[in-house]
Amino acid sequence: VLTCALPIYGKMAEASKGKDTTTGHWELAGHISERAMPVFPQGFPEEVLEPFIKETGRGVLCNRPYSGTQVIADYGKEHIRTGKWIVYTSADSVFQLAAHEDVISVEELYEACRKAREILKGPYGVGRVIARPFAGEAPSFYRTSRRHDFSLKPGGLVLPEVLRTSGYDTIAVGKIYDIFAGVGFDAPHRTRDNKEGMEMTEALLEKDFRGLCFTNLVDFDMLYGHRNDPEGYAGALTEFDRWLGGFLPRLKEDDCLVITADHGCDPGTPSTDHSREYIPVCVYSKKLPPRAIGVRNSYADLGKTIADWFGVGEGLDGVSFDEVWS
Repeated sequence: VLTCALPIYGKMAEASKGKDTTTGHWELAGHISERAMPVFPQGFPEEVLEPFIKETGRGVLCNRPYSGTQVIADYGKEHIRTGKWIVYTSADSVFQLAAHEDVISVEELYEACRKAREILKGPYGVGRVIARPFAGEAPSFYRTSRRHDFSLKPGGLVLPEVLRTSGYDTIAVGKIYDIFAGVGFDAPHRTRDNKEGMEMTEALLEKDFRGLCFTNLVDFDMLYGHRNDPEGYAGALTEFDRWLGGFLPRLKEDDCLVITADHGCDPGTPSTDHSREYIPVCVYSKKLPPRAIGVRNSYADLGKTIADWFGVGEGLDGVSFDEVWS
């Protein structure tokens, strides 16, 4: 239960084909994806691996769906011995590249991801290429905080692009800038965890800007949802709730806060994958009267609503909340 009552509330179903991070964020921003991004449950084909090996000068290990922590436990020693990349995927549309920071520099890892991003197009156009640096010694390898995502550009018009074109500020906190491949956003404010994301958002509350601040709190999904840790998830939610209790009273008269999600990731189910659950949406502003939005047919309704509030909603998918209330 949230510390402060949020007057506009409801839930939204995903209309896009897919349930990954990229697809969910694009839909929240007013673009419904008609085609699911490709997944590779058998690993990546030679048409992808051959040019990648040629471009990077290193071989590959694994090349199959794997847990991010387990893959470095199982392949870390061989990676250190051979200098080969650890390539793996998941149930999501991702090409993940792991390398020990003492074996391959983070800069080389990022450059390899950029090369992979150029290769992974068309039928192989995964949503994200993800750099996964790790450190430590066997059997205690651990992933470091210098992860970096290289996303596809949105497949259609999205809210930040519309806002920025119209002269509004667009601020990205956490991995938001990477998820949208920078489209529509000013310089990124990258963070390592929920705590930094909340601190950065709070700091930006003091900044005089007119537009959108889009924050992603990564721990709910990465640390607790995917690892089937409901106790950890509950703890993170409690921490966010306490923070929210201090944040809401500081909002100014013209400020508006939206709390939502980009997909389901239930920590209490046997699967560690994302799920096509309904997502919550809560909106707070001193100027908005209490209303229930019911069950929306698309995440895009939120992006369309926000764009309409700014007076720039043309071209986005979705149905504005205001069209129902009018």
